[in-house]
Amino acid sequence: MDIVHYRCAGLDISKRDVKACVRVQQPDQARAKSKVTTWGSTTNAILALREFLVAEEVTLVVMEATSDYWLC
Repeated sequence: MDIVHYRCAGLDISKRDVKACVRVQQPDQARAKSKVTTWGSTTNAILALREFLVAEEVTLVVMEATSDYWLC
């Protein structure tokens, strides 16, 4: 299987917090390295999550949200 996105993140969003998993695949390594973190749901915490993703040089983010609050 070819890796298309070498630096990506998955976000699991709830009303209380956001779980973020950043996966980094080095071209010369067989396995990707993962880093899982938890972030709050306040504006400052979301802005800090953004800075974290920028610092990790993430190029693609996918999100999962349940319930109806994701419609906003």
